This record gives sequence, C-alpha cells and structure tokens, in this order.
Amino acid sequence: MTTGSLTVLFEDPFWIGLFEMIDKQGLRACKVTFGAEPTEKEVMEFIDKNWNCLQFSQAVEVPAESERKSNPKRQLREAKKQMQSKGIGTKSQQALKIQQKQNKTERKLRSKAEREAEKQRQFDLRQAKKKEKHKGH
Repeated sequence: MTTGSLTVLFEDPFWIGLFEMIDKQGLRACKVTFGAEPTEKEVMEFIDKNWNCLQFSQAVEVPAESERKSNPKRQLREAKKQMQSKGIGTKSQQALKIQQKQNKTERKLRSKAEREAEKQRQFDLRQAKKKEKHKGH
C-alpha cells in the first residue's frame, strides 16, 4: 500500500511543495518550488502534469504503523492539527538531505569530467600549434 501527502509551505522567499510518499520501501520525499503562492487548482494541475517527472529521494525507513480504523472525528482533528503545523518532518528532511548529497556528487563528477575534457582540448590545441610551427622546417 502506498500513501502520499503534499505540504505547501512558505520558505522565504518562495512557496514550496513537499511531496511525501510512504510505501513498502519506506518514506521518499521530493521538494518542488512554486514561486508565488499557488492556488488549489494550480497545485492539482501541477500534480496531474508533473507527477511522473518528480524525482523522489531514496527511501528512508519509517516504523510501520498499525492498520486500524480510527474514529472519523479523530481523523478530522488530526487533519486539522496537520494543517496548523508548519515545517517539514524530520524523516522528510533526511530523505531530502540524501537526495541533495546525491545531486551534489553527480554534479561534482560531471563538472570534473567537463574540466578534464577542456584541459585535454587545450592540450591538443597546443600540440597541433607546435606541429604547425615545425612543418615548414
């Protein structure tokens, strides 16, 4: 069973959406920047259009919750409490940190490869220039 939630909150200077998905692998999170405060309609359209494109972090283990029916009034109270609470859950923060580290290492590897390729290109140009100078002799 997969459950998901979306929390829209203001992180100065932008509005962000925090998608959380809990499945058998664990909790995975994805952070999306909206810019201006999105309306409910804009959020739903974003989910419809971009759900498949979202890049969720690696799963973080979450303790299993017991499957039991809860009182509808209790569910309403809990939903209201969640609406009042601000910020990101710790597990979500961990998942986002992991994703951030992965992106950072990928970016470092990519930029290093680009630097090396540029260095090699400059070297090859210098070698070609040297050969060109010595051709006439």
